[in-house]
Amino acid sequence: MVFEHGQRAWAALRGVPGFLGQGGGWSRRDPGVAHVFGCWADQSSYESFMAETHDGIADAQAGTYHSIEVRLFQHLMDIGERFSADFADASLVRLAHCHVKADRQAHFIGAQAEIWNPGVTRAPGMRRGMFGKRGEAEFLVLSLWESMTDHEHYLNEHFPKLRERSGAADDLDSVTGDLVYLESAWTVPLRDTDNSQHPLLGHQSATPMTRS
Repeated sequence: MVFEHGQRAWAALRGVPGFLGQGGGWSRRDPGVAHVFGCWADQSSYESFMAETHDGIADAQAGTYHSIEVRLFQHLMDIGERFSADFADASLVRLAHCHVKADRQAHFIGAQAEIWNPGVTRAPGMRRGMFGKRGEAEFLVLSLWESMTDHEHYLNEHFPKLRERSGAADDLDSVTGDLVYLESAWTVPLRDTDNSQHPLLGHQSATPMTRS
């Protein structure tokens, strides 16, 4: 597939200052949608990349997709161990874009720290995750899983009780979730092992011309 071939060109990111790693794959909800997740040390590194390097790499995928959307999230907290953009030990990413009511944001963040994070971390097969914010009301909850079986066990055994305890229904204006099957060929490894800086996470969703 032309889109997948172009995706491999992003291996050139590994030499870009501030780049911490990238991975991605195909949506389970909509198999015609691709998701890519990239971590950066800070906003200035990302902006320098966009101004100086991005277009030269992106040319490899020009004309291979109908639409593309990029969202940037500032890291607020880790889920489980310190988050790193190392996708090699996972096969699945769970993401939830949450739009939170203005008067419920403090509660939503507190519930993430006190209820969701400990509960998700105890689930077998959950590798690591990140909770981030974009703008005034949009949050991203992202977690990496060893397998679909592990995630389904979490949904059946843990998720309903956690959702009830967290009061999420009262916090949210809307939530959009997806599961992403990771493609190993799309992974760009960590530039180094220094994760002392909280990352900026870029989430890109694209609709390729065709998957076949």
